[in-house]
Amino acid sequence: MTELSREINDAVGAIRKTTDMIPQVAIILGTGLGRLVQSIDIKATISYKEIPNFPLSTVESHEGRLIFGYLSGKSVVCMQGRFHYYEGYGMKEVTFPVRVMKKLGADILIVSNATGGLNPLFERGDVMLITDHINFLPENPLRGKNDESLGPRFPDMLEVYSRDFIKLAEGVALQEKIPVRKGVYISLQGPCFETPAEYRMLRILGADAVGMSTVPEAIAARHMGMKVLGISIITDMGLPDIQEPVSHEIVIKAAEEAEPKLTKLVTAFVKAL
Repeated sequence: MTELSREINDAVGAIRKTTDMIPQVAIILGTGLGRLVQSIDIKATISYKEIPNFPLSTVESHEGRLIFGYLSGKSVVCMQGRFHYYEGYGMKEVTFPVRVMKKLGADILIVSNATGGLNPLFERGDVMLITDHINFLPENPLRGKNDESLGPRFPDMLEVYSRDFIKLAEGVALQEKIPVRKGVYISLQGPCFETPAEYRMLRILGADAVGMSTVPEAIAARHMGMKVLGISIITDMGLPDIQEPVSHEIVIKAAEEAEPKLTKLVTAFVKAL
């Protein structure tokens, strides 16, 4: 057994002292998107501080709790607060909770984020279903010795974000009258926001939205065979020739304003699974 597997087992063992729930779906809530938990019939809440080997969230608006309960009749485990490379954590730490949630029983990951829009057809407040990603982070979460018990050395990344899930989410959004976009998400290290020249470069590369998260978690999830749905909330527009100043506070405010659409979409999606 590798050190990583031992650490995962230690975390799972500590969680099992509080709850024996086996989640069907794992959910990661991004910046300003934590209110989805209000729709969960909560059965157990565990602070990250109580879980061995779990990192601690250092970002404002990230609560730092693992929540177990039922959403639309399905058992879920929800991360209210995630971790980022820019906080100083390595990729092993950033993706550790995803591996723990898989070990707890979850085979599906729904991951959300607040992101900057690059596609000129997008607007602030739009919901974007992630169809693919570009990894511009300086490290891959699978770098180093591979643990074959978790996944293969060279996992395929042809379909990181499940096409079936994207189709299902589109259908649900249509029923619920939630306009959705689709696009490619690119992840950068951060924590500073991008320059106009960088926004222009990212758009040329084929990205529709840019953020500082999600890609590591999605890679780790696919490494372990989980199916992934990625959802971005466009909180600001990074158009190089029509750019306005952006701040973390602006991002949080925009995410909170759009959050009801995310809650409605995820709740309906989980019900339709």
